[in-house]
Amino acid sequence: MTLAPGLRAQLLILVEMSDTAQEIGSGDVPVLATPRLLAVAEMATLQAVRPHLAPGETTVGTRVELAHLAASPLGTHVQITTELTEVDGRRLVFGFEARDERTVVGRGTIERVVVDRAKFLDRATR
Repeated sequence: MTLAPGLRAQLLILVEMSDTAQEIGSGDVPVLATPRLLAVAEMATLQAVRPHLAPGETTVGTRVELAHLAASPLGTHVQITTELTEVDGRRLVFGFEARDERTVVGRGTIERVVVDRAKFLDRATR
C-alpha cells in the first residue's frame, strides 16, 4: 500500500433526471439529490486510492459528514474533488468539495477503511 495524504481525484457529472431527488425519492424536486452527491463523492474517493491499493484490496465507507449547500438543477455540471487528508493505519479520511458553474454546492468528509475484498465479502454473507 502506498497511501499518503494528498492523493486526489475529480469527477464531473451532468445532473440528469436519474440524479434528482425526485427520481431517487429523497425529495420531490428535480435537483441533484443529496444521496447522489454523496455517491459520486464516494466514487471519487475510491478512484483516488484504487491505484495505490494492493491486489485484492478495496475500501468501504464507514463515516460521512456532508453539507449540501446549494441546489443544482437539471443540466448543471457538477465537479466533485476529493483529497486524502489523513491515513491512520487502514483508516482513510478524505475531504471533498462539489462545485457547479456558479458556486460550491456541497462539502464534507468521508472516512473509509481498507479491507481485503474476499474476506470482507465472506464476513458480509455469513
